[in-house]
Amino acid sequence: MENPLLLFPQLNISASKDKAYYKKSVIKEEPHKASKAGAKQKRNRLSLLLQKPEFHEGDPLGKAGSLTKAASVSPEEAVKWGESFDKLLSEKAGLDAFTKFLKTEFSEENIEFWIACEDYKQSKSAHELLPKAKTIFETFIQKDAPKEINIDFHTKNDISQKISEPTLSCFDAAQSSIYSLMAKDSFPRFLRSDVYKELLQ
Repeated sequence: MENPLLLFPQLNISASKDKAYYKKSVIKEEPHKASKAGAKQKRNRLSLLLQKPEFHEGDPLGKAGSLTKAASVSPEEAVKWGESFDKLLSEKAGLDAFTKFLKTEFSEENIEFWIACEDYKQSKSAHELLPKAKTIFETFIQKDAPKEINIDFHTKNDISQKISEPTLSCFDAAQSSIYSLMAKDSFPRFLRSDVYKELLQ
């Protein structure tokens, strides 16, 4: 089967795995734990996803161009992000800063799922939908997925039933749930975080 990660051509996530601790952890895996090792490798590759500026190029989340470095953000711009969660997500630099914050809380899978859904909804043909939907499902939705998000059983089951013939809206309920979680829970903590406070100075 084709590697599903290659279905998103803007993701060049062939990361180097030459660190000693990584090799040791793979070598020590017992045969019956091989599937977990594979999931761990996939998670490590996906963790690089938002660190690459090319991932954001041409996406619907903000202005065209390369990802703005947080260091170049003016305090005035950062203040505007505090006005609303949508404003934060609409700015590339804001999205980058929020992602960095979520990584400190080990919950970056939420923003990565949200971005993947935004990309999915930009699909221009039915031919694109199935492989992209399966990639999202296998990465974020199915049980023991490498970046499994926290959604209710009903929503997860509904997606599972639709995944063989996906529509543009098949992830909407899950995306809305994760958006609400980030807006009500993660966003207020982001505004109190050192990551955000540094941008205001």
